[in-house]
Amino acid sequence: MTQYHLVYGLRIKASHPIPGLEPSSEETRADLKVLLGRMPDWLEGSLTSAQNWRTSVVPDDGSLPGLHTWLLNEGRYFRMVYSDGTAFVVDRSGKTVWASWPDTLTLEDTATYLLGPVFGFLLRLRGVTCLHASAIAVGDQAIVLLGPAGAGKSTTAGAFAKLGCPVLSEDVVALDDQGDRFLAQPGYPIIRLWSESVDALYGAPDALPLLTPNWDKRYLDLIGKGYPFQQRPLPVAAIYILDERRDDPAAPLIEVVAPQAGLVTLVANAYTNYLLAHEMRAREFDLLGRLVKTVPLRRITPHSDIKRLPDLCQMILDDFDSLNQAK
Repeated sequence: MTQYHLVYGLRIKASHPIPGLEPSSEETRADLKVLLGRMPDWLEGSLTSAQNWRTSVVPDDGSLPGLHTWLLNEGRYFRMVYSDGTAFVVDRSGKTVWASWPDTLTLEDTATYLLGPVFGFLLRLRGVTCLHASAIAVGDQAIVLLGPAGAGKSTTAGAFAKLGCPVLSEDVVALDDQGDRFLAQPGYPIIRLWSESVDALYGAPDALPLLTPNWDKRYLDLIGKGYPFQQRPLPVAAIYILDERRDDPAAPLIEVVAPQAGLVTLVANAYTNYLLAHEMRAREFDLLGRLVKTVPLRRITPHSDIKRLPDLCQMILDDFDSLNQAK
């Protein structure tokens, strides 16, 4: 049942097909091995000497349960256990991950963690900075939609997909540092949405299927719906920071963000902040400091009426067009 996938620039060899990922014909050397439904043979003997490392009481995206993380085998491995019993073991090099889950949950439930915070952490271990963001393609450039949980990143990406803009990544934007520019790596062709967003985009809260039977979120299958999905990395050309929605007749509103203020916002919205060690933070700060000096930043205030999303999307596209014309 071995399956190969390609996501976030990583070639993955999985013991089972991972829900949400497209199969890849690239059966070459894998960057990452994913072993589903099992734990390493040595795990039980290592639990007595495990060191507490991080505890996350507040969910990362507003829906995932709390997380407890330990160091194993003198720090060579991390053990991550969510409060619903879903567990992962990750090696420090970010090259192997094991996953298990209770009988009451499913592989689809586990994939929800795997494709988000676990892969986000794996990328950080591999030296890749990730933003809590979505990204779309406009021509041969990427626009990043940044913001905290509940800001509307995924919903806005879904609205752009309806307008015909290819989606590059949802929830996690992995940045490939090439010195003079930063590439946003493709994620997977699915957008996860709350029922309210599904209703706004498709006219009914149940217009899209449930992500899993055990979650309230639904999902938009970009390929199944016939929407374009951007399958190759693109240079980040602008970052739009989604602010709190306001019931203002003038909304949506847009304003320029200075690099220093933008850096603070980007650091606050780096992915899996709660799992970062000091050296990861240092690498992240350096990269994001260079990013804000080269990429325009804008702050967007959406209208509180979610059905006015097309206006927001058009404002972003018009602003982005003006940025390109000014070059």
